[in-house]
Amino acid sequence: MPSPADYLLENDGRFIEELLEFLKIPSISALPDHAGDVANAAEWVAGRLRQAGVPDVTVLSAGGVPTVYGEWLGAGDAPTILVYGHFDTQPVDPVDLWTDPPFSPVIRDERIYARGASDDKGNLLIPILAAEAWLKTAGSLPINVKFLFEGEEEIGSPHVADFVEAHRDRLACDFVVSADGGQWSEDQPNLLVGFKGLCAVQLDLVGPARDLHSGMYGGTVQNPIHALARLITSMRDDEGRIRVAGFYDSVVTPSESDREQIGEIPGDDTRYAAELGVEQLFGEPGFSTRERAWTRPTLEFNGIWGGFTGEGVKTVLPSQAHAKITCRLVPDQEPPEIVACIQEHVRQFTPPGASLTVTASHSGARPYQVPADHPGNLAARDVLTEIYGRPPYLTRTGGTLPICSVLHEKLGVFTVVFSFALDDERAHAPDEFFRLASFRRGQQAWSRLWERIAEPS
Repeated sequence: MPSPADYLLENDGRFIEELLEFLKIPSISALPDHAGDVANAAEWVAGRLRQAGVPDVTVLSAGGVPTVYGEWLGAGDAPTILVYGHFDTQPVDPVDLWTDPPFSPVIRDERIYARGASDDKGNLLIPILAAEAWLKTAGSLPINVKFLFEGEEEIGSPHVADFVEAHRDRLACDFVVSADGGQWSEDQPNLLVGFKGLCAVQLDLVGPARDLHSGMYGGTVQNPIHALARLITSMRDDEGRIRVAGFYDSVVTPSESDREQIGEIPGDDTRYAAELGVEQLFGEPGFSTRERAWTRPTLEFNGIWGGFTGEGVKTVLPSQAHAKITCRLVPDQEPPEIVACIQEHVRQFTPPGASLTVTASHSGARPYQVPADHPGNLAARDVLTEIYGRPPYLTRTGGTLPICSVLHEKLGVFTVVFSFALDDERAHAPDEFFRLASFRRGQQAWSRLWERIAEPS
């Protein structure tokens, strides 16, 4: 009888073909026209869990969006973990920057190119394959495993909190292991112990009741674009500090030990700037580049629009101007409190002659941190050290994984991030790809993780 590790190697070709099939489904959650594709992806995942040998699999609804749940609970008193991932993808625009069509996956130089390859379909499939390897060889898993795969992570998981609340008993576990995340590099592992939270708002400024002739009316009424520009500059000083009153009130400054730990991870600001195509870096004084990215909150304007933007000249004084803002939050900032701070700021700083509406997005997330010595992290650390031949860095990220804070709040459990994507794999961008080496390595790592979690502490 082959071992789980042998089974994974023997079925490598089949697993790659299955991933290619999965990646053909254009499950773009942000576009309503692709709702059917998201549903098809859910059915594909459910079918693949059943094929792996998971006996109890169902497709549930999270606010109308399909969510796949499965469980294998035959390990008695052994720990129970909940495996998390998502099968929805980002949109693909601009399509003309893709070398091949984004949902026609191809393999080049041991890399699978397709939208969703790295984020998160390749990584989602890995624990299913690891479970299959155990079930087809040993006939059982060494621990109890539940699977939760959602279809709206790429739009901020707006229904996941209500879903988890409604299914608390079904989802109960000792801790969660996320297949969404990544490693530091091809030869250096990491354990993510912190994610930033998120809130988002849109600003809509209205001046005159209609667009006006800029010659006849210019200089007599407030121009909403001018008003918006003044409002934007009021929110941050020249050195990068956020000037919204109350914004920093709840921020927990990183401890000296945290800063020392971050400082021990190799980094090169000159190279970082060159990779980003900027002459110099910029940010809040008193903190390193990595500390700003990982431990300090941000307020960023993501887009502004208004007036005439076509070719040529149109002498118009616009009626409206608009902007979108997102804030990345750190402990102990709460999304509603930050939205309220922004609303009060714009109330005070909107120039006369323009009215402004602030609309908060329904999607948002609280910041999240997991103790580095959590039992799940210790098990993951040991497995990663075996697989890579060196211990993982303990890292944080400026990104947001909403499910982590939701599961901690609703179920009282922490999430361990155990995923094998890499930062250079162009997630959310044209020509997204996933390394076949990472796909294979992840299968072996997950297979070992089941066993390591089962070992008495």
